[in-house]
Amino acid sequence: MSDSPQAAELREAMNRVRLEVGKAVVGQDGAVTGLLIALLSRGHVLLEGVPGVAKTLLVRSFSRAIGLDTTRIQFTPDLMPGDVTGSLVYDARSGSFEFRAGPVFTNVLLADEINRTPPKTQAALLEAMEERQVSADGTSRALPDPFLVAATQNPVEHEGTYSLPEAQLDRFLLKLVVDAPARDDEIAVLRRHADGFSPRALDGLQAVVDAEAIRAAQRAAAAVAVSDDVLGYVVDLARATRNAPSVQLGASPRAATALLATAKTWAWLGGYPAITPDHVQTMLVPTWRHRLRLRPEAEIEGVSADAVLASVVQQTRVPV
Repeated sequence: MSDSPQAAELREAMNRVRLEVGKAVVGQDGAVTGLLIALLSRGHVLLEGVPGVAKTLLVRSFSRAIGLDTTRIQFTPDLMPGDVTGSLVYDARSGSFEFRAGPVFTNVLLADEINRTPPKTQAALLEAMEERQVSADGTSRALPDPFLVAATQNPVEHEGTYSLPEAQLDRFLLKLVVDAPARDDEIAVLRRHADGFSPRALDGLQAVVDAEAIRAAQRAAAAVAVSDDVLGYVVDLARATRNAPSVQLGASPRAATALLATAKTWAWLGGYPAITPDHVQTMLVPTWRHRLRLRPEAEIEGVSADAVLASVVQQTRVPV
């Protein structure tokens, strides 16, 4: 099955986003692809990594390449929920309260170091991420479309951080681990800086798509076909996580629908008319690694969610 010229052009435009971000960010191709998959799947991304591995630069460069409105919130211990969503403000001229929109009213929200603010403020994003609206004074206000939350966090063992509540974690479609680049990539980063590259200016980056193209790509990705056998495979994987000895809480039905969405988008980006077990396996770890709760004894032994999921894939029958 071949693409129509319009579909092929749309897919090529989305792939150009990755190339454009690569002009500013070196050695993070997987994270760039993850951001694109989340955007086209109408989901959100949690980026985890130690300070200094370009998490913030990655999101800023991605926002520039897709040409959408972007707002950055630096999460701090004293940040209040209203600082995120907005609040009612008294207008002395009219003698009434008016809603002043917060920074969440944007296309791409960069929630920087989200785990440095207490759970009450973290939870302020829940409705926005899930319902794509903000409620205040009995009125629901829709957020712009497209809408993507890209949150960064440092690993919880770093001082001054708070673990994200499980309900908050479940709202993130993907959790991407941003590691230090390979040696050659790190040399390329230093060369760029030696030649005058400024991560603040992002000189040379241009928007290669627009909001209408993104919405069209979202519709196309959602329309990718899926067979009953592959649906059964996703369910079998989810059930296997619930029976894994190291797991206290396995993948939920919502986790299964999330995996289906990301596998569809990955298949569409590759030009496939239907998803295959390979697409499911590729997206399994980033879609589910933050949704599993391991048993305390497994954590003490150093077992990771990634390792559990790799074992689940090996032990689950793959449909032909």
